[in-house]
Amino acid sequence: MNTTPHTPVLLDKVLDNFRDIRDGYFIDCTLGYAGHSIEILKRYKNIKHIGIDRDLEAINFSKNRLRDFKNRVTLYRGAFSSILLKLEEKPISGLLADFGVSSLQLDKKERGFSFKSDNLDMRMDSSSKLTAYEVVNSYSKDRLEYIFREYGEVRLYKKLTNAIIEARSKKPIESAKELANLISKTIPKGKIDPATLPFQAIRIEVNSELKEIERLLNILEQLAKRGELNGTVVSLITFHSLEDRLVKNRYKKWAKRCICDSNAIRCSCGKNNELGKILNRKPITASKEELKINPRSRSAKLRSFKFSEASHL
Repeated sequence: MNTTPHTPVLLDKVLDNFRDIRDGYFIDCTLGYAGHSIEILKRYKNIKHIGIDRDLEAINFSKNRLRDFKNRVTLYRGAFSSILLKLEEKPISGLLADFGVSSLQLDKKERGFSFKSDNLDMRMDSSSKLTAYEVVNSYSKDRLEYIFREYGEVRLYKKLTNAIIEARSKKPIESAKELANLISKTIPKGKIDPATLPFQAIRIEVNSELKEIERLLNILEQLAKRGELNGTVVSLITFHSLEDRLVKNRYKKWAKRCICDSNAIRCSCGKNNELGKILNRKPITASKEELKINPRSRSAKLRSFKFSEASHL
C-alpha cells in the first residue's frame, strides 16, 4: 500500500499552525492513514511523533506508510482518551485531532458507514461490542429519539423513530442500505441526503464520539494545570456543530483571565487564570481550491489553542 486512501483536510493550515515547533513530541490523536502525520514529519525534522488510532487497519497501514521515519515514530492502538494520560514521552510540543471519519471507512461498504453498505456496523474499532445494528434494532423509543435529536439534530426525530420501530417490529433492519431507504421515505429531501444526519447520530452513539472529545479536552486541561503542556499548540478539526461547540466553548474557558462569578462586585481571583490563548477567533475552513479537490472538507472547521509557556496551577 503505497498510496493513501484518505485526503487529509485543511493540510496547509494544519502545517502552518505548527510552524513554531522545533523539537519534542507531536501527537496525532486520530492517526487514520497518516495524511497529516507524514507531512508533519517531513516538514519538522527534529520532532518525534506519536500516532494514536482505534482502527487496527489504519494502524497497520500507517506503520507501513511511515516506515521511512520509524526511528521517530511510535504508534498506539486505542482511544486517545485512554492513551494520552499514560504517555511518558515529554515534552509535548503539538497535538492534532481530526474528528472526521476517514474516506476509507466511509467508502468500504463492509465497515457499514456508507448509505450503500450491506451491513450495519459503523464501528471505528472493529473489536468494540456496540454496532449500529444494535442501536437501530434494540434501542428504546426514548433513547432513539434522544440520539436523533441531540446527536443528529434531526428535526423530524419522532417521526423517524416511529418509522424505525414499526419497520423493525416486522423484521430486523439488516443493512445501512435498508436504513437509508427507510429514512428517505420518512424525511423529505433537502440540501443534503436525508440519511446524513441520522447516520451521523448513530455513528456518534456507536463510537462515543462526543464523550471522547470531552475526555480529550478534560485531559488537556488537566495536563496544562499540572504544567505539562507549556507552549503546546493544540489543533482540533471538527465536522459538525456539536463537536465544534465543545471545542469552541472549552477554548474560551481556557483563555479566561477572570473566573469570578459574573455577579461578583469585584474580582477576587487575581485575573491570572488563563491557560493560554486562542490562535484563531473564527474557525479555519477549506478554501475553494480544496473544496474542488476534496468535497468532504466542506464541513471541516479547524480551531487552535496555544498553552502558555508556564501554565497556571
